[in-house]
Amino acid sequence: MIERVRAVLVTADDKMLVIRRTKPGIPVYWVLPGGGVEEGDASREAALHREIHEEIAGKADIIRLLHTMESDDERQLFYLARIATWSFEDRTGPEFSAEGRGEYALEEIPLTAEGVDSINLKPEEIAHALRRAIGSGMLGAGARPS
Repeated sequence: MIERVRAVLVTADDKMLVIRRTKPGIPVYWVLPGGGVEEGDASREAALHREIHEEIAGKADIIRLLHTMESDDERQLFYLARIATWSFEDRTGPEFSAEGRGEYALEEIPLTAEGVDSINLKPEEIAHALRRAIGSGMLGAGARPS
């Protein structure tokens, strides 16, 4: 089974970092930073740290597992994390130089239901899970490391 890890990266001013994807012939959509767990990764969390470094040259404090999605051949784990530093210009992931992959742009959106509603966040299930977590207050004080 393929495993992927992604992060709801919360900034110091309570915004969420998302990647806007623009591909020819496809409506614009947004994704959370992350990617596949590789054989050499010591853990899922180590894979997420590696992906955050590759995609946005960032360092994050992982708070907790927020949501899991599973299909027959894939499991996606979404973590809540705090991020203080990042540099989209210094990203190193191989996907950024691959032909035909379209454009990637890092954006900050308010971590509110309205903020989530303002973008086409994929997969839709994580958008629904975020709205529920925001509505129940699960992202407030819990988004701060102890």
